[in-house]
Amino acid sequence: MKMMPLQLVIIDLENGQRGVFVGRPLITGDTDENEHQVQNVWFTDIQEMPDSATLEQLTRVTLEQMSQGRTLQ
Repeated sequence: MKMMPLQLVIIDLENGQRGVFVGRPLITGDTDENEHQVQNVWFTDIQEMPDSATLEQLTRVTLEQMSQGRTLQ
């Protein structure tokens, strides 16, 4: 089985809701934190994916949606 690094992004809203997002790491342990400031946050309009979808498939669909402008900022 091929291993790949994953990073969780956890967002807490003021109303108590929490979102957990899984993806490929943006920041690694060997980089300077000052070099990585958030510029934008994008949410795709993916509602449902097959439970058997791989991370690679999900990433591909997400990138396709972003290139078509189907995101919320």
